Amino acid sequence: MRENWRIKVSVLAGASALAFSALTAVPAAADEAVEDLQEVQMPADVKIVEGLAPAAGADIPSLEPTADAPFSAAAAAKAAPANTCLGSTAAYGVTGCFQHNGDIVWAGDTKKDGMSAAVGVYTDYGRAAEVCINKLGVNTWATCDKDYRETGNVRLRVLRYDGDTGKFYQPESWSGWIPVDGKY
Repeated sequence: MRENWRIKVSVLAGASALAFSALTAVPAAADEAVEDLQEVQMPADVKIVEGLAPAAGADIPSLEPTADAPFSAAAAAKAAPANTCLGSTAAYGVTGCFQHNGDIVWAGDTKKDGMSAAVGVYTDYGRAAEVCINKLGVNTWATCDKDYRETGNVRLRVLRYDGDTGKFYQPESWSGWIPVDGKY
């Protein structure tokens, strides 16, 4: 009987520790309010590119968070049409994704807070990092049309950008590596 009591206490203690770590380690979700944004130091050689409004008739991704996130990017790429936005990543006030057909970076602004959505793009083959900025306002998408090496991978980093000061702020979020050719 003592062993059952010890097992129950151990399970309860483990569950409590797990719940506490989940509460303290989880970054702010895309729709949660953030009290104090923290500045992020970007490398000096990062190129900042102002995004453009999507072309008329473009298939625009949704700014709404998906109910089944996180999802398997590999499964999404195999099941989706060629213009699908992959690597969807979100943090407070910003959503970003990569469309492999055309090498288009999408930056969505989801909060009216005077700042812009910023989506950093990093490669696994040494190309200089770039940041696509959406200055079009809340509930809009901006696109940055790039040309990445088809045998490479890109990784997205979403965060907030203050155009008045030229500074970036977290919370931030990173995608996994996304193949430029869309094939996993």
